Order: sequence, then C-alpha cells, then structure tokens
Amino acid sequence: MLLRSLQAFLLLTFLSACSGVQVSDYSDMQPVFSAEQFFDGKLTAHGVVKDRGGRVIRSFNADIVAYWKDGVGTLEEDFVFDDGEEQRRVWTLTPTGQNSYIGTAGDVVGDGTMTVSGNSAFLDYVLRIPYRADTIDVRVDDRMYLLSETVLLNESTLSKFGVRVGNLLLVITKTLD
Repeated sequence: MLLRSLQAFLLLTFLSACSGVQVSDYSDMQPVFSAEQFFDGKLTAHGVVKDRGGRVIRSFNADIVAYWKDGVGTLEEDFVFDDGEEQRRVWTLTPTGQNSYIGTAGDVVGDGTMTVSGNSAFLDYVLRIPYRADTIDVRVDDRMYLLSETVLLNESTLSKFGVRVGNLLLVITKTLD
C-alpha cells in the first residue's frame, strides 16, 4: 500500500513538473498588455521562419493596420517574404470575457483562442497552409510578450500531430502618431 501511494505521488509530481507555461504565469509582469491599445493603428512586423531543426528557412516583413469597431478588433496583415511571396491575413478579435478573445481569419480553421495576462498574450489556433500541391493544417501556439509601449515579441511553435514542425520569431513594432 505504501509503495503504491509513493508511486502515485511520484507520478503526480512528474506530471505537474511537465505542465507547460501558462499565460497566467505572467500576471505580474509589466508593462501590462492590452490588445485594444497595442493593436490599434499602424504596426510593422519583422521575422523569420525556422524549420523543425531550428534553421532559418525564410524571413519576412509585414505592414499591419489594426483597429477596433463596436468592441471587435481587426488586424489587416500584409506579408512580404524574402522570396517575393506575398500573403494577406485579416484577423478578427472578438472579446469573450475579461482578458479573452476569439480570433478568426480566412486561413484559420475554426476559432482561435487568445488569453491575456500581465505583459503576455497566448493565442492558439489551427492554420491551413499551402504544402506542395495541397494544404495542411498545423497547430500554432503563439506567445506574445509586450516589451515596451511600442514593441511586442512574438514566438510561435507550429506542430502537426503533436510534433513540432517549425517556429516563427518576430518583432511587432507600433507606430505612435
């Protein structure tokens, strides 16, 4: 009986140690991130795409126009990649409660969920991307950290069937009028 209890305790300890970082872990971090304040106006993004081994395989720049109307946010993102490819994604952020949003876009499968705490926002969604002559759906775990009034660091992990297949790292800067 004692051995079984010890095994259960060790298993629970191991499982709790493996739990991932939660956005709530950043509740006391400053400056406080507000989607309505940061995603409002003109922004630019600069970043890289990495393969599953961590090698940079693409870079990109983006112009973003963000605004809120009737409590719903819109982010119009226009990307230009280093090989000349252009992409456009238009996000809609709909508040669902204090510090939580539903995020949708044309190439996002279903609804994404965004939660904000302290200086951070975590956005989870499934993105449909072109692959060879078809498309594939990858899960994206976006983690954003507000570094200053005008700088947001974003790191994303892309996975398929629970296996990491790539990463994105980008910096979003806000133009103050």
